[in-house]
Amino acid sequence: MSIQPAQMQVAPEAAVRAANRGFYAAFESLDIAQMEALWAHDEAVQCVQPGWDLLVGWEEVRGRWARIFANTKRAHIALSNEWVRVEGDVGWAACTARVTTASDEDFDEVLVQSTNIFIRRDGEWLAVAHHASAVPTSSNSTVQ
Repeated sequence: MSIQPAQMQVAPEAAVRAANRGFYAAFESLDIAQMEALWAHDEAVQCVQPGWDLLVGWEEVRGRWARIFANTKRAHIALSNEWVRVEGDVGWAACTARVTTASDEDFDEVLVQSTNIFIRRDGEWLAVAHHASAVPTSSNSTVQ
């Protein structure tokens, strides 16, 4: 008996994991069109990046990514500690990302803890929220 395409559906957790990895691949590519394809384009999307204020709405989120990409010559992202959960048409992924970037002036590396939230629309998982916080690197941190 052969397996029909409808029977070869990807498990929701695997699809959200792939969407999350696609998010970081788009970041690494510095290609705004690739990043645009991953996001829901509405006023409810949100984005918080380390050291920046909350952005709400697709136009603000897209504008930030466009500026980051325009000012970055190269990017490399290594993911670890990936964790995925799906409930119905909402999925979220948490991970640690070591983000290394280079611009004309300098080189930067930061370790961040990120949470990305995706919704399923017409069978496609689209980002609706990205939150990344820098992980303290000093052993002298006073935060408990």
